[in-house]
Amino acid sequence: MSEIKIGDRIIGGRNPCYVIAEIGINHNGDLDIAKQLIDVAVSAGADAVKFQKRTVDVVYTPEELARPRENPFGPTNGDLKRGLEFDYEQYAEIDAYCDQKNIAWFASCWDEASVDFIDHFNPPAYKIASASLTDDDLLAHTRSKGKPIILSTGMSSLEQIDHAVQILGKQDLIILHSSSTYPAHYEELNLRVIPVLAHQFAVPVGYSGHETGIPSSVAALALGACMVERHLTLDRAMWGSDHAASLEPNGLTRLVRDIRLVETAMGDGVKRVLDREKPIIEKLRRVHGPRIQAL
Repeated sequence: MSEIKIGDRIIGGRNPCYVIAEIGINHNGDLDIAKQLIDVAVSAGADAVKFQKRTVDVVYTPEELARPRENPFGPTNGDLKRGLEFDYEQYAEIDAYCDQKNIAWFASCWDEASVDFIDHFNPPAYKIASASLTDDDLLAHTRSKGKPIILSTGMSSLEQIDHAVQILGKQDLIILHSSSTYPAHYEELNLRVIPVLAHQFAVPVGYSGHETGIPSSVAALALGACMVERHLTLDRAMWGSDHAASLEPNGLTRLVRDIRLVETAMGDGVKRVLDREKPIIEKLRRVHGPRIQAL
């Protein structure tokens, strides 16, 4: 399986799992909340934070934007969607803040103009959201930027994934298994798809989780995930569509801790007698059997 470099990190093979804290739109349009979430990600030991970027009038129809939807920005869905988008100056501040905190950042771009917008900040990678997997033009435009691509595969068949991979190519590509329900039920996670994707596409495979707990995301690592992405919120009770499917600060800290512990426990796969086992052998083993080279 190939290895991919994002920033100064090598991903894939037996390299450490790359942990992404997805801020997405959980900043609720507030730059101060975005910075607090970046701080949480840094404190927890995440490798990167991720945002979402949309050109609202391109991604949504006029009818969808006009739909009544009470929210802090106004009475329509369009008010909400526009209120959740950061402008260039705000992203410039995010870029500088992440640089100051020494954490990578990038974004899921939902349209070509958003890819061009984020490209001004020279991100180390691009994320393609599950909803965009079948958007051939967006895939090709994102690939044209020459950066590593992370492809989420929620609500997609193997045939649709294969088509997307044909457009993107396998060079500098990471595929994330995902279930696009928010929050996801445990019986919907189907983590055994992770090694299936790795075998079928021969690229590094990770996991993007929307469940409320931690154990399944750690299990994804044990099944071969080279990358784990989870949504992050300051409080699941905050208004907004993604908070309920997110981890709070303590949850992200525990997730990163458990991932690093399991990585240590996985070892190298070579069976040997440990030095710390030798005195236990002398104490407890009545019949020693054949002489062991390690002794």
